[in-house]
Amino acid sequence: MVSLIDIEAAAQRIAPAVRRTPLLATSLGAASTPVFVKAESLQLGGSFKLRGATNAVAQLSDDELALGVITHSSGNHAQALARAARVAGIDATVVMPRSTPAIKRVATEALGARVVLVDPAERAAEVERIRAETGAVFVPPFDAAAVIAGQGTIGLEIVADLPEVATVVVPVSGGGLISGIAAALRALSPAVRIVGVEPELAGDLADGFAGGQRVTWPTEATGRTIADGLRVPAVGELNWRHISALVDAVVTVSEEAIRSAMRRIVVEEKLVCEPSGAVAVAGCLEHPDLLAPGPVVAIVSGGNVEPSLLAEIALDDSSVRLG
Repeated sequence: MVSLIDIEAAAQRIAPAVRRTPLLATSLGAASTPVFVKAESLQLGGSFKLRGATNAVAQLSDDELALGVITHSSGNHAQALARAARVAGIDATVVMPRSTPAIKRVATEALGARVVLVDPAERAAEVERIRAETGAVFVPPFDAAAVIAGQGTIGLEIVADLPEVATVVVPVSGGGLISGIAAALRALSPAVRIVGVEPELAGDLADGFAGGQRVTWPTEATGRTIADGLRVPAVGELNWRHISALVDAVVTVSEEAIRSAMRRIVVEEKLVCEPSGAVAVAGCLEHPDLLAPGPVVAIVSGGNVEPSLLAEIALDDSSVRLG
């Protein structure tokens, strides 16, 4: 398990390369549960992923750095690793599903990474094929202690900025973000309620959490959600160990709730976010009964969204208003 010492070391390691993102008050909560957002959409590269990728690359040996790095990602970890590799002066290769939004693919290539497009179910196999040819070091998007510790630095910042926080709500895909945040919060503020949120169409963790064991969904099922960053079919094994031990609840939200939350974040809070980044806010609005009395922090995890989709959702007055 990742410890507070690991997370504090990661914070020092990555400080020169990442942005300390703001914790913003919003109009989204009730009087008894004011909602703040941790705006990781304002992170360099547009998502929280830079924290974990930077921490992982910073711990590679000189021999490993010389071989370059490789990963598979639907976009945000791809950009994060490409950026971390560029700062370190090493090569990066990213295997992406063909369904990845163009804005994320183009941004990854602009950072100097080589992008390989495959069908979603072929990502891991393609990474192994390229590793066998090049010797590149695999930097997982979520299932690694260094990545979890890097993401956990968000938890340190939340407690520093809002010591009285009562509930933290986190979007879940592979589980690296919630694992790191939960590890930090349980050490610093043990009474905080930690809630994970997934799309209904990619609810593998909700199923597993309810049944007490890690569950895998078919990629054809998880690929249906608008939240393209949350289409991973299962949380990582190390992530499951953290989540099952440290998280209080896991809920799912509808596609309409995600759209509605994204619209409110963009229109009312003037903060650009992607569908995946709106999922925690959707959880706050659709499941207010899960929030402990007192301040709530929802993680807006990313802001890398196609302009056309951003405009479509922002202009959609038909969205059901939640909360």
